[in-house]
Amino acid sequence: MNRISDLERKYVNEVLDNAFASSKNYSFVTQLEKEFAEKFNTKYAIAMVNGTVTLHAALEAAGVGEGDEVIVPALTMSSTNMAVLFANAIPVFADIDPETWTISIEDIQRKITEKTKAIIPVSIYGLSSDIDAIMGIAANHGLTVIEDDAQCFLGYYKGRIVGSTAPMSSFSFQAGKHMTAGEGGMVITNDPELAVKLRRFSGLGYGSIGLEKGRISKDDIQSPYYERHMMLGWNYRPSDLCGAVALAQLERLDELVAVRKNAAGLLKEAVEGYDWLVPQKNPDGYENAYWTMVLKLDTSKVTWEDFRNKFKELGGDGIYGAWMLGYLEPMYRTQNFMGREKIIACYGNYKYEKGLCPIAEEIQPKLLQFKTNYWNEEDAIKQAEVLKKTAEYFN
Repeated sequence: MNRISDLERKYVNEVLDNAFASSKNYSFVTQLEKEFAEKFNTKYAIAMVNGTVTLHAALEAAGVGEGDEVIVPALTMSSTNMAVLFANAIPVFADIDPETWTISIEDIQRKITEKTKAIIPVSIYGLSSDIDAIMGIAANHGLTVIEDDAQCFLGYYKGRIVGSTAPMSSFSFQAGKHMTAGEGGMVITNDPELAVKLRRFSGLGYGSIGLEKGRISKDDIQSPYYERHMMLGWNYRPSDLCGAVALAQLERLDELVAVRKNAAGLLKEAVEGYDWLVPQKNPDGYENAYWTMVLKLDTSKVTWEDFRNKFKELGGDGIYGAWMLGYLEPMYRTQNFMGREKIIACYGNYKYEKGLCPIAEEIQPKLLQFKTNYWNEEDAIKQAEVLKKTAEYFN
């Protein structure tokens, strides 16, 4: 199969043939939102330009603002914690579970203060966090949960599709994700009040957009007396070209996800019996979407670099390391937050340094992230064979 099919090309050509006429522009985004909400078992879906601004918009819709604390996992791509800074709030990093590598329930509880306003759990590598436990904590403390499911399309948690539990859930259509439009994102929710806030925040605060209406019309704006902006908003709306590609990808999503699950299964099978290569734990009732297949390497046996180099030498595509933990990135060391460091300094002595999340610090350098987006099964089989040879070499 191909990552991009004739369906994507057909929809894009329809947009181009319409020449972005006002009467038809945004029709693919509108259809995308409708079908996405249905696919993920929610009432409302609001499309945006990427999967970072979706988190920013969700935080703003939840009322998160200056001086509020938001708990985020230490192990994830930094967009999660950056979105907190966009909202003028303070990222508080929680450690990870030593086996699933999702956010630690125990550390969430330890990190809650009177200033905590929200929690952003991440479905890391395609595996949901323990969302029921997190929702229970949030209910006890009056917090909002915003799921970051950028890496988890069609994953399941205790029989529910991932993204359908929290008040808001964010997805990414970035080029490497399960479905893509090159860039793009989506927030889903069952709450009509949140849906309206999300729409208006991402649409320049226009008062005439709402639950089902994502853009203003000519009739809205032609009157000289039309009052446009009901609130401060950003222009986070995607183009219909992106909407067209994303809609086609959504309609093919089951097969796109199946490709990754199949590749992950082959890779995991290749290392069965090697106790020094430990895959991400999938608890009972969880179904991993396998954005990538990840192993924890016993680096006392072989270094991360030596394993990767041998894998490549034998014909492997390469191996990605896990992201540097967010709070150990240079921007946190230097507090280079584009002026927001002054806000943070007003509300406490926040230290972002080693020792903050010891489990994540111990595990992160050992993680081997393997690609799963092999659209030709023969390529996936080859990579699994190379992985097995690499493991045999060092065993």
